[in-house]
Amino acid sequence: MFAVLIIDENPISVMPFIVQLRDLKTFMPMPGMKLGDMGPKFGYNSKSNGWASFDNVRIPRDQLLQIFVSVDEEGTFSIEGDTRILYAVMMNIRMQLIDHSGIVLAKALTIAIRYSCVRR
Repeated sequence: MFAVLIIDENPISVMPFIVQLRDLKTFMPMPGMKLGDMGPKFGYNSKSNGWASFDNVRIPRDQLLQIFVSVDEEGTFSIEGDTRILYAVMMNIRMQLIDHSGIVLAKALTIAIRYSCVRR
């Protein structure tokens, strides 16, 4: 899950975490968590989507996915590696979104133009 990393009541940034949602023995939600099913999806029933709500849930430091950031035992936050690489990855994903949008738009225009040519 993605959540705001808070150290000493100061929000740092949105970070990825691994969170245990249910108790391993009773399968009930962990304290402070509410879980639910979103029901069937039109044309995509093979996948199950759900929702999760958290109320004052503390996530241990070892469950932070610390590839590019680090939080030591004293609570000091630091960025690991070159921030230009992180920015380049973000820009690459945004470029892929724009490229994919162009492809979908081209397909829609092709359908619309072909339909307009043959309609009466």
